[in-house]
Amino acid sequence: MILGCHVSFSNNQLLGSVEEALSYGANTFMFYTGAPQNTFRSSINMDYVESAWKLMIDNNINIDNVICHAPYIINLANATSLDKWQFSINFLKNEIKRCEDMHVKYMVLHPGSHVSLTREEGIKNIIDALNYIVKDDDKCMILLETMAGKGSECGITLEEIATILNGVKSKNIGVCLDTCHLNDAGYDMSKFDEFLQIFNNLIGIDRIKCVHVNDSKNVIGAHKDRHENIGIGTIGFDNLVNIVHNDKLKDVPKILETPYIGEDDDDKKRVYPPYKFEIEMLKNKTFDNDYLNKIRAYYK
Repeated sequence: MILGCHVSFSNNQLLGSVEEALSYGANTFMFYTGAPQNTFRSSINMDYVESAWKLMIDNNINIDNVICHAPYIINLANATSLDKWQFSINFLKNEIKRCEDMHVKYMVLHPGSHVSLTREEGIKNIIDALNYIVKDDDKCMILLETMAGKGSECGITLEEIATILNGVKSKNIGVCLDTCHLNDAGYDMSKFDEFLQIFNNLIGIDRIKCVHVNDSKNVIGAHKDRHENIGIGTIGFDNLVNIVHNDKLKDVPKILETPYIGEDDDDKKRVYPPYKFEIEMLKNKTFDNDYLNKIRAYYK
């Protein structure tokens, strides 16, 4: 099983990311190359990268399973300001180059929000931008993430994802499923095999290169996008176990993006990473009703 989580890039860059992933018992991970909300980027330190590669080899982490996430500030769907749209295109191209320097093969991208434009116009802008960005010889593949439908997001339905993929001339582009987003968009995760059949008919299951594994705070179809810890939300532990262990996706990296745990249930400040415990539960297919308290005790 290829199972990991979101980790930080701020402490010794890729080397720190590998070290954090190993501390959780993960054999893959996902990171941002800088803060997702701003444009500041430090130069890639190749000494850290080379040390990270060695550490991954020593611990059986395949660099081909490592995922980068594009920053939220990139919006390919809204071209009302051509300068801002071109900025998003250029910034994404730079992020791809940073990944290629580290030999990271996949970058997850939120398709974008159309804002004041129509949905059709937003989707066309995404296609136009990706046709400018994506090339057959790129060594880092963009993965369009399935979205929950919050605000004016594009990529809510499989049909929208298929329209974008079909409009991009290069086939060097894939898909990242997000279980919380799919639930909030209206797809029943308790019927995941049926969902995969629909996906295969529309897009092709071979285009799935990553799965974000998150429970949801919301009922199906809520269009809100609020992640919950594994087994605590409306999707439920058994359904997430079935997704993680699905044979059709056995070679696809699965990444946890669940919330940090607070000091107590009323604490709004989330301080403790849950990943070590959630990864272990998913691997063992066994839910621990007291695992949130065990996380607090473990990190204190």
